[in-house]
Amino acid sequence: MRAGLLKKSYILPKGRQMKKYNVAIVGATGAVGEELVRVLEEVDFPVNNLVPLASSKSAGIELEFKGKTYKVLELTEKAFEENDVEIAFFSAGGDISAHYAPFAAEAGAVVIDNTSHFRMDADVPLVVPECNPDDIDQWQNRGIIANPNCSTIQMMVALEPIRQKWGLERIIVSTYQAVSGAGMGAILETQAQLRAVLNDGVEPKAVEANILPSGGDKKHYPIGFNALPQIDLFTENDYTYEEMKMTKETKKIMEDDSIAVSATCVRIPVLSAHSESVYIETKEIAPIDEVKAAIADFPGAVLEDDVANQIYPQAVNAVGSRDTFVGRIRKDLDKENGIHMWVVSDNLLKGAAWNSVQIAETLHERGLVRPTAELKFELK
Repeated sequence: MRAGLLKKSYILPKGRQMKKYNVAIVGATGAVGEELVRVLEEVDFPVNNLVPLASSKSAGIELEFKGKTYKVLELTEKAFEENDVEIAFFSAGGDISAHYAPFAAEAGAVVIDNTSHFRMDADVPLVVPECNPDDIDQWQNRGIIANPNCSTIQMMVALEPIRQKWGLERIIVSTYQAVSGAGMGAILETQAQLRAVLNDGVEPKAVEANILPSGGDKKHYPIGFNALPQIDLFTENDYTYEEMKMTKETKKIMEDDSIAVSATCVRIPVLSAHSESVYIETKEIAPIDEVKAAIADFPGAVLEDDVANQIYPQAVNAVGSRDTFVGRIRKDLDKENGIHMWVVSDNLLKGAAWNSVQIAETLHERGLVRPTAELKFELK
C-alpha cells in the first residue's frame, strides 16, 4: 500500500453495497493497472469479481485483491463476455484499446479507457469528475468513457475554479513529468541509470538508454541526471503528441475552443508525480486572494501556498495522494490579467487510476452501469 493513499476518507452512498460489479482491468500488471487494483480496494469499490487481463506473457501471474488471490487471464476478444464484465478499465496502450474496447462494449461492459485513443472522438466523453461530471452521461453513445492525459487532469483541477469565476483566455504550461508516465520499463531504466552513475562511476551521457524520450522514436537518450524536452513523438507542427493532447483535451473538457493553449512537456528523472508551471490569462481581473480561496474550496484541490514559510507543492509530498496540489500563485509582473502557479499531482493516481475510479463511482451513483443501447464502433 502506498503511503498517504487514504489521506481523505471515502464515504459510501446509502445502498451502495446492494449492487456489485464484475470489473476487468486490462493491463493489470502494468504501472497504472497495479494502481487501479490498489485504489479499487482502498476505496472499497463494490466489486463482485475482479477480472485481471493482460498479454499471454503475463497470464498466470497472481495478484491479491480484498484478501483473495486472482490469476491474470490472457486478454482475448471473448474475455469480457466469458466473465460477464460490467466495467472494464483499459490501461494497456492505445492499440490494445482500439481493438479490444469495442468488444468489451459489445459484451455489455462500460469501458473506462486510460489511453489517448478515444479521447478526441466526438461521441466519447472526456471526463475529470470534479470539472465536467455531467459529460459522463454521454457514455451511452459508444459505451466508452475516456480518461484524459495525466498532465491535463491535474491542470484542469487547478484551473476549473478559476475558469468558473473569471473565465480563461490563455494557458501556457510547461510540465516536468515523472518517468512512471512512460511505464514500468522507464522506471526500471531510470533506476538502472542512476545506479550506474552513482555506484559504478559511469558518465551520465554514457549510460544505456533504450526507452526514453519515446519508445517509438529513432533515438533514445539517458534520463538519469537529465531533462528531455520530448514526450511522445513530434507532430508536423513541431509540438509533440503529448503537448497537443494537453491543448486539445483542455478545450474539449472546458467546452471552449476559444481558449488559447500552448504546452511544453519535459521528462525529468523523478519516479512519480508530475509538476507543472502554469501561466494563465483570465477574461476578468482575478484578485489573487480570491483565486487562492477558490482553489482551496474546489474538490480535489489542495492549496499549498505560504512562501514566507517555504510551503509549496512538491512531487515527493504528492506521491500516494489522490489530491492535486497548487501553490506559488502570483500575479504576472506585466499583464494585469496574468497569473502564474505551480501544480503537482501523483500521475498514477489522480492522473490515471483515481480519476478512472472516480468515473466508475459516478456511473455507479447515477445508475449508469448498464450495456450501451447501440454499439457504434466496428469490431475488427
